[in-house]
Amino acid sequence: MGISAGDVKRLREKTGAGMMECKNALVETNGDFNQAEKLLKEKGLAAVEKRVDRATNEGKIFIKIRDRTAVLLELASETDFVARNPEFIALGDMLASRVLDQGYTEPNEELAGMVTELATKIRENMSLQRLKVVHAGANEYLTQYIHGDGTIGVLVKVAADKPEVFSREEVQDFVFSLALHVAAFKPLALDRTKIDPEFLQEQEAIFRKQLEGDEKLAGKPPEVLNNILQGKLTKYLSDICLVEQGYVKEEKITVAQALANCGKQVGADLQIVEYLYFKVGA
Repeated sequence: MGISAGDVKRLREKTGAGMMECKNALVETNGDFNQAEKLLKEKGLAAVEKRVDRATNEGKIFIKIRDRTAVLLELASETDFVARNPEFIALGDMLASRVLDQGYTEPNEELAGMVTELATKIRENMSLQRLKVVHAGANEYLTQYIHGDGTIGVLVKVAADKPEVFSREEVQDFVFSLALHVAAFKPLALDRTKIDPEFLQEQEAIFRKQLEGDEKLAGKPPEVLNNILQGKLTKYLSDICLVEQGYVKEEKITVAQALANCGKQVGADLQIVEYLYFKVGA
């Protein structure tokens, strides 16, 4: 039977397959459009399955905030070219919306199916690497920051004893600056209480080894070496803890001091509750 150019064009637009692939699929299915579409999807899925072992180190971070709930997710691809594809970007937005619509808190079969559908069309391995959902209480405020090309995404949650201050522009701007700070300095923890004691013990052991191998410190009394060790630990903690880092917009003061200054300016007590940092491939 004759295959119309219109059907070939329509099938190509729907599946993303090449013109000849679409024509051959229609010929093979005797012009049955639905069967031809199914055949092309099966071939596309087969092509993706051959690539499942290929690394997905590219991609984008997506964030969506709605009704005091936020979702942060990483959608991965094999190539940066696909990560810039409008359909890939639209898929990331759809995934974030679906998570919020359905109240999902982790990847599942439905979300994976949405990813597979586009992967089949584009014929490149891609995956929903991770997602995190954060809720804000009545006295809390959420803000987000996506770095330029979408490779880094940050979510920050701040609480106030007077939540009405979150309607003020200077507070919103400050919380957004905190998100910029996290993206720039990538703190490992909010404060010292959030650091795993075993991690600190390992770091202390590293510093102790360094001191033992320093010839300039040979023969120093144990109490002197201990003071040096504690100084190194204190400096290290100030580098990795968000509230102790030099504030991105005024490095002579810490983030904690900047937070206190903002709170004083608006007459409220502000506290950073949590932050999330996602980087593609990390």
